[in-house]
Amino acid sequence: MLRKGVKADMWLPLLLSLSLGIPLAVLGVLVSGVVLAGLDRLSIGFLLNGPSSNPEKAGIMPAVVGSLWVVGLGMAIAIPVGVATALYLTEYMGKSRLGSLILFNVNSLAGVPSVVYGLVALSVVGYQLGLGRSVATGAVALGFLVLPIVVVSSVEAIRSVPVEQRLGAYALGASRLQVVVHIVLRQALPGILTGSILSVSRALGEAAPILVISGLVFVRDPPSGPLDEFTALPLQIFNWITRPQQEFKELAAAAIIVLLLLLLALNSLAIYLRAKLQVRVMG
Repeated sequence: MLRKGVKADMWLPLLLSLSLGIPLAVLGVLVSGVVLAGLDRLSIGFLLNGPSSNPEKAGIMPAVVGSLWVVGLGMAIAIPVGVATALYLTEYMGKSRLGSLILFNVNSLAGVPSVVYGLVALSVVGYQLGLGRSVATGAVALGFLVLPIVVVSSVEAIRSVPVEQRLGAYALGASRLQVVVHIVLRQALPGILTGSILSVSRALGEAAPILVISGLVFVRDPPSGPLDEFTALPLQIFNWITRPQQEFKELAAAAIIVLLLLLLALNSLAIYLRAKLQVRVMG
């Protein structure tokens, strides 16, 4: 029995190391291949030019601006609605059956394929409301796509606030609204902000709903308003990677590098702000 236990203790760390090491090794190989293929294509002109049939003049400016427009407007929808929903579910509905049912359905929405959000947004906002294949339609799709992430992360952050702080505030005569705003929301802000920034990363890398809505992979000018047509960085990558010329595949690799850097910057910002706000809240 002792030998079997010793063997199990020896094999378990090895299996865990393999389960983590193999995916990381594969990811490292893929990222290294992308960097080697696209690094030479990165330049100021690549960042400032629009798409072109000439690979030497092609760039990603309209795609980057389109991504910023659609993701920014989408998060302007998702964050206020998601945080307000989380506060209502936790602070006003408590552990009621209806609140648990709503939260269960919100969790279920996180498993819906992203292309469904694009189809629903195009049908309702694009066609029925007459906004067409615009930035606003894409923003609605991305906003509701990441809404479950914002709600769930906000609920967990709010639930982590100690009950004693609420009770202490009530004992001093604070109203429920004052407790929610000045105690709960202030304490939960680091977790809420982290979840919101991570949801921005999810929205920035989505291609399926944007492809359904926009369908435009060759846009020369960046959008200047919410009703303009647009393209996005994942769509521009998709367009280049499907072309047979090697030069466009290198451009796609360079665009992937830019997208990875944006995602890495957002995740680093989430970690930094969480640590900064936690120190401020604890202080």
